[in-house]
Amino acid sequence: MPLEWIIAALAIVAAAASALSWWGVRTLRRERTAQLQFPQPAARASTQRQQVALVVNPVKIGASLAREQVEQACSDAGWDPPLIMETTVAEPGGSQAQRAVKAGYDVVIAAGGDGTIRAVADALVHTSAALGLLPLGTGNLLARNLGIAVNDVPRGIQQALHGATRRIDMGQVELRNDHTGVTGNHTFLVMGGVGLDAVVVAATKDTLKRKFGWLAYSEAGVRSLPGKLQRMSISIDGGPWQTRRVHSVLFANCGKLPGGITFIPDATIDDGYLDVVITSPRSIFGWLWVAGKILFRHPGPIPVITYHRVRRVDVRVSEATGTQLDGDTSGEVTSLSVDVVPNALMVRVPGRATGPSAGLFDHSVEG
Repeated sequence: MPLEWIIAALAIVAAAASALSWWGVRTLRRERTAQLQFPQPAARASTQRQQVALVVNPVKIGASLAREQVEQACSDAGWDPPLIMETTVAEPGGSQAQRAVKAGYDVVIAAGGDGTIRAVADALVHTSAALGLLPLGTGNLLARNLGIAVNDVPRGIQQALHGATRRIDMGQVELRNDHTGVTGNHTFLVMGGVGLDAVVVAATKDTLKRKFGWLAYSEAGVRSLPGKLQRMSISIDGGPWQTRRVHSVLFANCGKLPGGITFIPDATIDDGYLDVVITSPRSIFGWLWVAGKILFRHPGPIPVITYHRVRRVDVRVSEATGTQLDGDTSGEVTSLSVDVVPNALMVRVPGRATGPSAGLFDHSVEG
């Protein structure tokens, strides 16, 4: 089949997916309107009193609803009113969470997209405060991987306030650009990468993200394929450097993508390891091969995608190349180093707390 036909077929698939997403967004907005009109049943009072802080991104759809219902849930439980803090461009969530930790709050709920959640989580690393997730963004990948309610504000609040507690890993990355002299240390909760995936993130249109959610990345992906192979040198766990021509190097803390797609079958968010995925298709046919392996969960290896389970990965690139962390662009680098931070965070997940230390070892996740 000619290359042009394959690209056209991918575009048709993306258009169909976008149409389905448009219908889903309309349905979601109707559901949120109904939630505003009809009061939710009161939560059962918890046996343990908690101090609750809410860090909310005010520009997200559902932000005002989240604020009102967190206040109501705390009142129903007989607790003090929550501390409400809004994010800004200058303060995306980290400084607000730090204030809550210093004041001794038991749970800090992050209400927003993946960027807000990452900023709040960064401030809670190795503290006694639990992270509650109230996903209001487009990807919401951490919530999806933990089985936390997405697009259901009342249920998400109940899980954040009354759920079990699970310790999870984080990723820590040092980004370096020898051309500019800029370096930076960052964390991520779900996935980061260097190469084509960062190109796709940068190419995704904000207008499409607002209208169609995570499917907007598919449209950007179609425009970015087949992409440019780059020479990268990779070292796994301090081992010898291997130089290859690849599209991207992904480093992941968990393996599920939106739509129920399992991108990395063996990835686990609390195993003390990261999963590195190296992709190197040379044509549309190669990308279709990768897509087939992922969608149909083919167990056998294929030469255009390789997986590694690591504690550390180092990457050097032949020219300055873009990076992304949890779906946000993070600048161009000439090299980077990624490490896992085991047991970094306590996160509220589906399940029931039963006492003062309940949930610390309860890893149950609702279906």
